[in-house]
Amino acid sequence: MNPDPKKPTQRICGQHYQTGELLSITCRDGLISQIDYLADKPEDMPLVAPGLTDLQVNGFKGIDVNHEALTVEDVDTLTQTLWSYGVTSYLPTVITNSDDRIITALRTIHKACDRFPMVQKSIAGVHLEGPFISPQEGPVGAHPKNHVTAPDWPSFERFMEASGQQIRLITLSPEWPEASDFIRRCVADGIIVSIGHTAATPEQIREAVAAGARLSTHLGNGSHQVLPRHPNYIWEQLALDELSACIIADGFHLPDSVLKVVMKVKGKHTILVSDSVGLAGCTPGSYSTHIGGDVVLTGNGKLHLAGKPNVLAGSAQPLIGGIRHLLQSQLGSLGDVWNMASVYPGELLDLPQKKGLSVGAPADLVVFKQTSDSLQLLETYKAGLRVYQCQQAEPSERT
Repeated sequence: MNPDPKKPTQRICGQHYQTGELLSITCRDGLISQIDYLADKPEDMPLVAPGLTDLQVNGFKGIDVNHEALTVEDVDTLTQTLWSYGVTSYLPTVITNSDDRIITALRTIHKACDRFPMVQKSIAGVHLEGPFISPQEGPVGAHPKNHVTAPDWPSFERFMEASGQQIRLITLSPEWPEASDFIRRCVADGIIVSIGHTAATPEQIREAVAAGARLSTHLGNGSHQVLPRHPNYIWEQLALDELSACIIADGFHLPDSVLKVVMKVKGKHTILVSDSVGLAGCTPGSYSTHIGGDVVLTGNGKLHLAGKPNVLAGSAQPLIGGIRHLLQSQLGSLGDVWNMASVYPGELLDLPQKKGLSVGAPADLVVFKQTSDSLQLLETYKAGLRVYQCQQAEPSERT
């Protein structure tokens, strides 16, 4: 499904996801053109919120961004699938691999943006996670160690060219001697640098921040199983106010106590990501993957190595799953948690989506119902066009 971009003005009604006020939102030319506050509030009126922005999507529902067979049609399908989970903007994430494989993936994503206008609207850039990460066991995670390398600007320029200048975010480890200069060049070109998959010393972390690093990639994951009590690279990243922190809140990657601490320390600089892999959203069972080998996806959404239930093989939850977990664990209000997956990543990337629900903001909207233990997604709008509707939902748009 590729919506008609010439569709007329829409009007979307629902309760404000933070205040509960009843809104009538008028969308025109892809933007929120008017917001009216209504006095009457019918019972069981759904909520309306900004569309979700996911900074780390490796794949979903059988589509793997890093698979050598990725096609432009796959990228289109992935985008449409994410709409059905409330994600209206995302960064497809290309991980450590050979230069040729990285370039092929970046070119495919770029071609998909050129071919499908709605894909171009939904992809807010590319996240390059590696290959300039730590080669150490633990920090390297599921990345193929044989392709890990030191930061190299000529290589990065080739990656950037293949992406059509779409790389907006890069994850690297500042433990390499070349890291600080590389970070400065990235920052000068407007690329956000994130620290992740690292074995860096606290001093190296501070040097990276001084050079312009602004983010921590899935803080608390992609690390050694055992660390010095203090100091260590997790404490250091938590303590540095200049760093925002991405967290995976699927209920498996981090215990609730760690999620609570990160959210308290980082506040509005906490960003929720899915870090979903190609098996996310798939039927539970045993699978063989090109990166992790034999893995098992359990009925409760945990993905682990076959025979090693305590070793995760990636995240198998959508971004809205992280929101659900934080709400069920009573770690935050709906408004605050939703912003961690919508407004705050928009602010980091300096996207128009950072405006949230306000006149002039993109008409990227999600309509949903909140029950005592879950969220039911009803509709998703991208640039004012309804791109997803639950079969049981009543349309909230009027022409």
